[in-house]
Amino acid sequence: MIDVNKVVGVFIIRMLLGLIFLMQGFGKVFTWGMENVINADFFGDTFKDILPDYVIHITAYYTSYVELIGGFLLVVGLRANIALYALGSVLIIVTFGHGLAEPIWDLSHVMNRTILLVALLFLPRKWDKLSVDYLIQKHYSKKG
Repeated sequence: MIDVNKVVGVFIIRMLLGLIFLMQGFGKVFTWGMENVINADFFGDTFKDILPDYVIHITAYYTSYVELIGGFLLVVGLRANIALYALGSVLIIVTFGHGLAEPIWDLSHVMNRTILLVALLFLPRKWDKLSVDYLIQKHYSKKG
């Protein structure tokens, strides 16, 4: 029997990380709009002399939409591992970008998300019982 604390703990971590990314992606895609994200001081202006425009555009769209979609997938608990891999790639890109722009920068927002993300990768999937992935797995295990 799985301890309730393990199930609730995984749920809380998944929900927190999912909501952080979902709301960040939502804000970029729907509230600000992608052109405003690309032209923002922290993004386009920072990298315009370092990277070609197409790299800035692709990176802005990729990171914003992965945050939005990956965050949503984590909130509902659907394809959680794929979402975690994609969100991990965003954290790597963001870390590279911040380091490229400024060698010494505030790591707090990246590190907190990374710790939650890696924790979810390390914790056993069977503890994540409050997810769509678990319901799907349970349904197919009854059939087979």
